[in-house]
Amino acid sequence: MLDRYYTVKREGQDEIIIQKSRFIGYVKRVETEEDAQKFIQEIKKKHHDATHNCSAYIIGEHDQIQKANDDGEPSGTAGVPILEVLKKQKLKDTAVVVTRYFGGIKLGAGGLIRAYGSTTSQAIKTTGVIKRQRMQGYTVTADYGLSGKLEHALRQSEYILHKTDYTDQVTYHVYVEVGAEADLEAFIVELTNDQARINKTDTTYLEIDV
Repeated sequence: MLDRYYTVKREGQDEIIIQKSRFIGYVKRVETEEDAQKFIQEIKKKHHDATHNCSAYIIGEHDQIQKANDDGEPSGTAGVPILEVLKKQKLKDTAVVVTRYFGGIKLGAGGLIRAYGSTTSQAIKTTGVIKRQRMQGYTVTADYGLSGKLEHALRQSEYILHKTDYTDQVTYHVYVEVGAEADLEAFIVELTNDQARINKTDTTYLEIDV
């Protein structure tokens, strides 16, 4: 399991006009090849009257699944440039469809490669990229006398204070990057003079805007 990786926020789109041709880029996060194919078919159905609906996707922890489709454009001028943008930006679990409405001016192979690549980059920029960081959860429980100092320090730290429970004591739900657990534990012990109770909870991915 990767400690961190990059992908897109859920779904988005953008478009550009190049030499009177309209290029519309659609981006979606997908976790399976079935999801990617379903997304591509949805866009093709939406733009059934388009000249081309070219696509690419990259899926898997180690990019095991990589597919590109030129959908009638000259071989290697559409799907591959889309895929190359995904690889260059180190995105995972991402599918892209670029729809083209031909404007009457031929772009040539180089022009097509730049057009499909640029549209993909623009659509990804508009959609937004996030880092999925694997985090270890903790509960930190302390008496109310320590709560002000503890909460202030946690909020000022690199750790993520997810929520707080108030019962007979105060319990903070905190996340730390996997691999830095010992740092958090030492931080709490020193801050509270070892007067807080620290317990590990879940391990999960948290999403951080890039």
